[in-house]
Amino acid sequence: MDRAQILLFGLPLFLLFTDLLHLFTPPPPPPPKPSHPHHHHDHHQQQHERSPADHPETLEFPSQKAAVGIGGIGLGNTVKIDFCSSCSYKGNAVTMNKMLETSFPGIEVVLANYPPPFPKRLLSKLVPVAQIGVMGIVIAGEQIFPMLGVMTPPPWYYSLRANKFGTIASTWLLGNVVQSFLQSTGAFEVYLNDELVFSKLKEGRFPGEVELKETVGRQLASSRITDGVGGLWP
Repeated sequence: MDRAQILLFGLPLFLLFTDLLHLFTPPPPPPPKPSHPHHHHDHHQQQHERSPADHPETLEFPSQKAAVGIGGIGLGNTVKIDFCSSCSYKGNAVTMNKMLETSFPGIEVVLANYPPPFPKRLLSKLVPVAQIGVMGIVIAGEQIFPMLGVMTPPPWYYSLRANKFGTIASTWLLGNVVQSFLQSTGAFEVYLNDELVFSKLKEGRFPGEVELKETVGRQLASSRITDGVGGLWP
């Protein structure tokens, strides 16, 4: 086998094994969030330790003190965006994430993949197995069939082996297309505190930045009013 044949065989196999490794490798855990209160405490402690001569005393207006005490408008609320990662929707999710964190300080935004139904997930994991099986039969079918008790390979085997390189390339490309189809959902679902506020599956479109900002703002304002009314009752 010359170098060209080795390259034609090795490249699809290498890419296939890379896909398998990426498929079955769990995602890394999210990085721990820094402890902001502790940081602010140390910062204020350092300020108290410094002498007044080093830094002149600054005046704080009542509005600034109130804003620091109350916290951001989104504090204590969580927005979850479930999107189809195999549909290249991650860029849209990151854009919405930045917009929400800027518009509602203190809000927590969680990005997650929207999984397909279980039958499609199961089939998508079987596709690489079928790819490896077809490639193995094409490369070493004359040794595999006797091990399975088939002394004479079927006619379709000789048809596949006659165009060995085309069969391997077609199997790899077709398998990737099928796997991508099984993993795609077309979803971009936005939840505010576990309540669905926008669904691409229902609307058939992406939410606009202004639209999502207004929707989340109305929900936050409504929840604040409801909590305020509830707090008046004994």
